[in-house]
Amino acid sequence: MTAKIKFGTDGWRGKIADNYTFENVRRCAQGFASYQIKHGNTGAWIVVGYDKRFLSEHFAATVAEVLCGNGFKVYLTQEATPTPVISYAVIDKKAVGAINITASHNPPVDNGFKVRDQHGGAIDPQGLLEIEALIPDDLSQIKKKEYKTALEAGEIMLFEAATNYITHIEKLVDIEGIKRAGFTILVDAMWGNGAGWFPRLLDGSKTEVIEIHNTRNPIFPEMQRPEPIRPNIDVGLNKTTELRADVLLINDGDADRVGFGDENGVFINQLQAYGLLAYYLLEVRGERGPIVKTLSTTSMLNKLGKLYDVPIYETGVGFKYVAPKMVETDAMIGGEESGGYAFKGNVPERDGILAGLYFLDMMVKTGKTPSQLLQILFEKVGAHYYDRIDTAFSGDKESKIERILNANPNEIGGFKVTGLNTMDGYKFELEDGGWLLIRFSGTEPKIRVYCETTDEERIPQILNDGLKIAGLK
Repeated sequence: MTAKIKFGTDGWRGKIADNYTFENVRRCAQGFASYQIKHGNTGAWIVVGYDKRFLSEHFAATVAEVLCGNGFKVYLTQEATPTPVISYAVIDKKAVGAINITASHNPPVDNGFKVRDQHGGAIDPQGLLEIEALIPDDLSQIKKKEYKTALEAGEIMLFEAATNYITHIEKLVDIEGIKRAGFTILVDAMWGNGAGWFPRLLDGSKTEVIEIHNTRNPIFPEMQRPEPIRPNIDVGLNKTTELRADVLLINDGDADRVGFGDENGVFINQLQAYGLLAYYLLEVRGERGPIVKTLSTTSMLNKLGKLYDVPIYETGVGFKYVAPKMVETDAMIGGEESGGYAFKGNVPERDGILAGLYFLDMMVKTGKTPSQLLQILFEKVGAHYYDRIDTAFSGDKESKIERILNANPNEIGGFKVTGLNTMDGYKFELEDGGWLLIRFSGTEPKIRVYCETTDEERIPQILNDGLKIAGLK
């Protein structure tokens, strides 16, 4: 019997040659095609792109065959392309959506199937459920047209997505100012789609861009996975000090996320990075507008919201919640704990390239180093510290949930518990303004235990208490 395919936070991901097969990719593509037909988009254009993982370009071609078999026309990227560039192409090409073959930051054995709406953003939870329900169990229900036939008929159009995206980005950020700044910028492309982008954007003047991990290598050497957090970024952090670079920029495998290292080779974590990017828009650029944050990201945003009198909207984890809320509120910025940030004036999608450019522009406009910028942020809102533990999970999820709900702790990490938020997982709010969150991953079989606190020394104790509450210790 054909196994059911379940969509998670951002679509579907699976293990290559296990459940992630050409047959199952065809099934997902049929589900997406049926969803678009249901919403009256028969015959429209759909963008299809892919990353540098094993067989990704072939899975993408398979998707294009199914879409064409259902009467759609396909813009297919001619090379591995960053997710934010694919998302922008939806708007640029006036398409009704996109399918992107990528597993983002997952381990090398995985691949994925991301879906995007007519805005280039993540499809909302209801839409994902609709697509999932339309995925056929019977392979005979899949329609397809041979790739060569569709290409010759003009129903598949290979296209270069970079040029129009770059023209768009140049309207949002002062790239020439960054090029003239004379920075030494180290970029860790994590063997992914971001390779070559910062040199292309910034070479040609005083600033020098040096890349590492910038070729295709689907086993991702020197890291556990292409996710811009430690220990995956340790090689880049060490190289930063060795080269005396001014900053380290790190993109994940499909370049929709970004991480930063300061001039001393110290990691600026994802929550600090979000605080800095929001501060940049509010203080340096003088912009105003709502901020959208997932419940797993920093409470520094709430403090910035009060200081600059802008509203804060909190959502569940994942851009399937963030993107619709950004569209609804015309938000200035939206982001999540994983290092994905989206900006007004761009598509409502994580963009690790634009976020990196904005960080560099903040350095130019303020004349400050990354470590100095973080200190300025802390002077505004107080110091905040963060960490996360991911633990593989198997077995009865319901019993774990029952255990967490019955724990009812009075204290965590020595801080009094002041509330419990169950919007998405189990977020224990603490008296210092920090929090502990326990939730099940939407993309992998893991339980994540996160915390943010104003007392760095208490992080191990808070996380340890969280593991105990979840029955993992």
